[in-house]
Amino acid sequence: MYVIVDIQGQQFKVEQDQKLFVHRINADQGSEVEFAKVMLVDKEGAVTVGAPVIEGAKVVVEILSHVKGDKVLVFKKKKRKGYRKLNGHRQQFSEVKVKEIIA
Repeated sequence: MYVIVDIQGQQFKVEQDQKLFVHRINADQGSEVEFAKVMLVDKEGAVTVGAPVIEGAKVVVEILSHVKGDKVLVFKKKKRKGYRKLNGHRQQFSEVKVKEIIA
């Protein structure tokens, strides 16, 4: 069984006991968070598609840790003008584990 759920503007295909990285969730480590924007449910081949979401379906996840992603370098340059700019960015992520799928 798997579902497609919207977590903070991104869609994820999740299954039971799966671990994944999502954009940082403002909750304490070890707490449980529910997401009710379930768009598709597949139970052993029986597919239910929401319009736009499925009523009563939700995904319960546990927050395992808060981490930073890899550094991404942003380099800007204008030729023949002497303009060069180097900027770095590290995205904040939360590692979550899917505890329960209610559908």
